[in-house]
Amino acid sequence: MNTPAPPSLPRGLYVLCDDTLRPNLTLVDKADLLLAGGARVMQLRMKRTPLREALAVARRVVAACREAGAVCLVNDRVDLALLAGAHGVHVGEEDLPPEAARALLGPGRLVGVTVRDAVGARAAREAGADYVGLGPVFGTTTKQVNAPVLGLDGFAAVVRHCPLPVVGIGGVKLDTIAALAAAGAHGAAVASDALLAEDVPGQVRRLAAAFDRGAPGTSLDGGGV
Repeated sequence: MNTPAPPSLPRGLYVLCDDTLRPNLTLVDKADLLLAGGARVMQLRMKRTPLREALAVARRVVAACREAGAVCLVNDRVDLALLAGAHGVHVGEEDLPPEAARALLGPGRLVGVTVRDAVGARAAREAGADYVGLGPVFGTTTKQVNAPVLGLDGFAAVVRHCPLPVVGIGGVKLDTIAALAAAGAHGAAVASDALLAEDVPGQVRRLAAAFDRGAPGTSLDGGGV
């Protein structure tokens, strides 16, 4: 029997559907707006949503992503990712260890890991991660981060020797995303600059286009879902 391979992580914009932003909108509404702008990778982050409600939301958001041909990852909660049929999870420093996430998910789903430096990136690969979220690249107010800001030069230095695709995280905005792509990012995680925009679908399109302009000589087909 062949071992299933995880889906490819599409290159480019990586949006966060976050329950701490725009509380006047439901998470499903936010996901619909992000997908309307052409989002191809979405991380569903539910830090304030009660667990039973979170499962129902995850199932609806995953279904919407699959219908749109987008990859959907659940932040932290491996159980929700499995029950909702998500493409995988993203875990941080205080979440389930990546090797445990991989053991639960098996080989056919994506595991992403937040790291702060090259040492963390190598450890993530050893633990079975498919990609890393590296940062903060810039200062961020979306969540409190107890780690130094890397800046573009520090980010690029880690990317050059990283054994996995790298998604830049922390404070990424429209005026910095092209430079992040030029620094070697496989992807760029954006939360507030997308969800707080007056025109969310339009901002998603602008962010994606800016990343593509900054990426030097890359193919953007992104693989299958």
